[in-house]
Amino acid sequence: MRSPKDFFAPLALGAPEPVRQIPAPPSRMIHFFDPSNEKMATKVPELAKRVDVLLGNLEDAVKADRKEAARNGLVRIAKETDFGSTQLWTRINSLDSPWVLDDLITLVTEIGDRLDVIMVPKVEGAQDIHYIDRLLAQLEARAGLTRPLQVHAILETASGVANVEEIAGAGPRMQGISLGPADLAASRGMKTTRVGGGHPGYLVRTDPVGEDLHSGRTTYQQDLGHYTVARMVDACVLNGILPYYGPFGDIRDVVACEDQFRNAFLLGCVGAWSLHPVQIDIAKKVFSPAPEDVAWARKVIDAMGDGTGAVMIDGKMQDDASVKQCRVVTELAARDPELAEAYDAAMKEARA
Repeated sequence: MRSPKDFFAPLALGAPEPVRQIPAPPSRMIHFFDPSNEKMATKVPELAKRVDVLLGNLEDAVKADRKEAARNGLVRIAKETDFGSTQLWTRINSLDSPWVLDDLITLVTEIGDRLDVIMVPKVEGAQDIHYIDRLLAQLEARAGLTRPLQVHAILETASGVANVEEIAGAGPRMQGISLGPADLAASRGMKTTRVGGGHPGYLVRTDPVGEDLHSGRTTYQQDLGHYTVARMVDACVLNGILPYYGPFGDIRDVVACEDQFRNAFLLGCVGAWSLHPVQIDIAKKVFSPAPEDVAWARKVIDAMGDGTGAVMIDGKMQDDASVKQCRVVTELAARDPELAEAYDAAMKEARA
C-alpha cells in the first residue's frame, strides 16, 4: 500500500507533478467522432465550436482493420485543429486488446500536449488504473510533457460496478467515470438490447381496482440503470471526481434522450455522451441549470446570509441544507459563460 505522502508524487522520473484538484470546465456533452472517417473529420473544426468535449474514438464502432487509421487520423486532427476552449479527449482500445499499447505510445508522445483526458473502457478495478497511471507517467517523461493527462474510466462490467469506489479513488489522474449501459448489460446477462434508457418490460403497475386484475391498471416504464448510476455518482463524489451518463442509442427518439439525460442530471451527473449532432443541444439544455433555478438559488443564498439557521421564502422553509443544494446550482452556472447573460436577466427579474 502506498503512503498517502507519496500519492501525489510522479510515478516516473521526469514526469509532471500530478494535479491535486481535477479541472472542472463545462463538460455537458462528450461528443464522439471516428477519426478514421474522413467525412466526419472534416466536421471537427465546426463541432469544436459547439461542444464542451470532443472525443476521438479508437475503440468500439471502429472496425479492426481501421484501428491504425483512426489513431493516425486523431494525431493529424489534433495537430491541425484549433480547439479553442473545447477539451480534446480520446477513448483508447480496451486493455486486453492488441492495439492499446500503440494507442498510448503514439498519442502521448505525438499529441500529449493537445490531449486533456484519456478514456479507458471496461475498467475492472483499481489495478487497471494503476497500470495506466504508471505507463502514462513514463510516456509523459519521454515526451517532455509539463501537464499530466487525466484518466476517465467507463463502468461497463459487473466487476467494475462491484469495485467502483476503489476505481474512483485509484489515483490523482482520475477525472471521472461514465456509465456504459450496453456492455454492462451484456456483462450482467441482462435481457435487453437497448443502449441506455428504460425498458417497457421493466415496470411497476398500479394496484387493481375491484376483482378485475387486468383492466384499468396503469404501468410505468422503469430505468434499468438507475441503481448503477446512483452508485457511480456516490463513488465519484466521495473521491472528488466527475460522474457522467454514457450513450443513449436511439438517435431518432430525442424526447426519450432528453428524459434520460435529465434523470442523470438530477441524480448528480455533470454530462453525457452525444453520439450524433442532434444530441448536442439536448445535453447542453439539460446539463445547464435553468435560469429560473439559478435565480432561486441565488435568492436563497442571499437570504440565508452566513448559511446558518432557517428562513421562510415564498412560503417555503430554507436552511443550511438548502444553501448547500443551491450552491451546487450556482457553481455550475458560474462555469457556463454562454448562459451568464440569461442567468443575470433571470436574477434581475426575480429581484424586481
